[in-house]
Amino acid sequence: MRSAPTRPGWIPCVGWVLLLMTTGCHRPKGVEAVTVANRWLGPATIAVAPAINLSGSTDFDPDRFADLMASELSFAEGVSVVPVSRVLAALAADGVDRVESPAHAWALAQALGADAIIVFAVTEYDPYDPPSIGITAQLYGQEPVAGGLALDPVALSRQPRFEGPERARGRDHLLAQTQRVFNAAHDSVVEDVKRFATIQDGADSPFGWRRYVVSQRDYMRFCCHATVRALLGARPEAERVGSAEHGGQR
Repeated sequence: MRSAPTRPGWIPCVGWVLLLMTTGCHRPKGVEAVTVANRWLGPATIAVAPAINLSGSTDFDPDRFADLMASELSFAEGVSVVPVSRVLAALAADGVDRVESPAHAWALAQALGADAIIVFAVTEYDPYDPPSIGITAQLYGQEPVAGGLALDPVALSRQPRFEGPERARGRDHLLAQTQRVFNAAHDSVVEDVKRFATIQDGADSPFGWRRYVVSQRDYMRFCCHATVRALLGARPEAERVGSAEHGGQR
C-alpha cells in the first residue's frame, strides 16, 4: 500500500523523520541508478538526520540507516545531499545525538546550509525472511517558491519553539511526511520490490529479485528508496489542506 504525505504532526508521537548522505554512499559497481521524481520541491540541498530507533530492535545501526537513506535521496531530481557525517557533527556540537523537535530540525538544516532536512524513525525492524521494516519520515524545510526553495533566517529567528500537535501550519516548516510498514509477506510490497529490482542488478545475483528480500542491507535500501519517493513524488497533503483553508485547492 502506497503512503502519501499527510497533515503535520510531531514524529515521536507517531514515529519520527528527515534527510542526508555521506560522500562514501555509492551503489555497487554495475548497478543502474534509480531516478526519483521530484515534482514539487524544486532544486534543493537536503540533509538526513540519523534514524530514530522506535522499534525496540538493536539489529541495525541508526547512522548507517541514515547513510542508506541519503544514498537513495541522492538520486532525486535536482537534489544535493549533505553528508550524514556533517549532520552528526552538528548534532554533537549541540550536545545531542538526535533531532529533538521540529524547531530543532529546521534550525539544524539552516546551520548545515541546507534547504530542508529529513528526520525519520524506524518503528518496526524484523530482518528475517520475509523482512518487515516500518518507517515514519518527515521532511522539514522552507515552503517551495518558483525555481526552488527560499530561506528566511530572520523569520526563523523570530519563531517560538514547538508548541504541540495543533501548531499552525507552516510555523514548524513541515513540508511532507509518510508512514509505511514494508512487510515482504504482503503481495503489494513484493511487487514494489520486484519493480525496484528490475532496474538494479538483481538479475546478476543468484537470488534474482529476491536479493532485495534476503539481504538485510538491500532490503533497507529498498525501504529508503520507497520512503524518499513518497516524500518527493507528490505535492504534500498539508499544502492542499492549507490551500483549501484559504479558499480552494491548487
